[in-house]
Amino acid sequence: MRWRGRRQSGNIEDRRGGGGIFSGGMRRGAPIRIPMGRGGRAGGGGIGSIIILVILFFGLRAMGIDPLEMLAGAPTGEQSVQTGGANDEARQFVAVVLADTEDVWSGIFQAQGADYPEPRLVLFSGQVDSACGFASAASGPFYCPGDRQVYLDLSFFNELATRFGAAGDFAQAYVIAHEVGHHVQNLTGVLPRVNQMRARLSEGEANSMSVRVELQADCYAGVWAYHTNQEGLLEQGDLEEALNAAFQIGDDTLQRRTQGYVVPDSFNHGTSEQRQTWFRRGYEGGDVADCDTFSGPV
Repeated sequence: MRWRGRRQSGNIEDRRGGGGIFSGGMRRGAPIRIPMGRGGRAGGGGIGSIIILVILFFGLRAMGIDPLEMLAGAPTGEQSVQTGGANDEARQFVAVVLADTEDVWSGIFQAQGADYPEPRLVLFSGQVDSACGFASAASGPFYCPGDRQVYLDLSFFNELATRFGAAGDFAQAYVIAHEVGHHVQNLTGVLPRVNQMRARLSEGEANSMSVRVELQADCYAGVWAYHTNQEGLLEQGDLEEALNAAFQIGDDTLQRRTQGYVVPDSFNHGTSEQRQTWFRRGYEGGDVADCDTFSGPV
């Protein structure tokens, strides 16, 4: 992808190496994540983990230790990330890709007589707090509807290449464009409607609805890629990098890699084939009307 020397978005907030991880306040919405294939049940430790944390919190307070001060001063797993050199170049790359999404989606919204409120992208290292709650780098990149921000630990790009086998700058760009696709869904009312519906659905039905949300974000990433290609910015092999990334983070591929078998009812992002199909659909036509994953089979 030809990105060097081009416009960089000003909507980047760099929290790498930051201090505290709790901002308090009301949590709004659930984060929309890239799947990481860690295995185990979705949702983490649940109520049991919360009870343990509460007991630990008050136990430390009884000993005269302030847990919040400990957390605020604790080093994150990625504080070795510096602002210069290769990491600075990675920041510049992210800012260029984000600027591209701003240009594309602003044009699409304007053609429909609407404004496009641009999202912010937060770079963090190790752990971060958002309006959707606390997250670690292990959770992968995510979009938070509550604050309209994309969250990204740049170390994920290394993992994308080494652990998932999806190297290349356009594979990275696909990840960013996918999360921005969730922002578009938030603006158009898709995410709020789906979140309301989930309260009335069974677990299997809710997972199926999540798949449709994720595949539409893949299609929107393809729409962005179409317009980027029209500007002559794609290079040979870029499309293949994005399609490979979509394949490598499909639910079936991740489950085979992490647990050796596939549980279709637990899918919440889509199969590798589905993710490639919907990205390609957006890429080939560049029309958001082609990205209706909620009508008919996916």
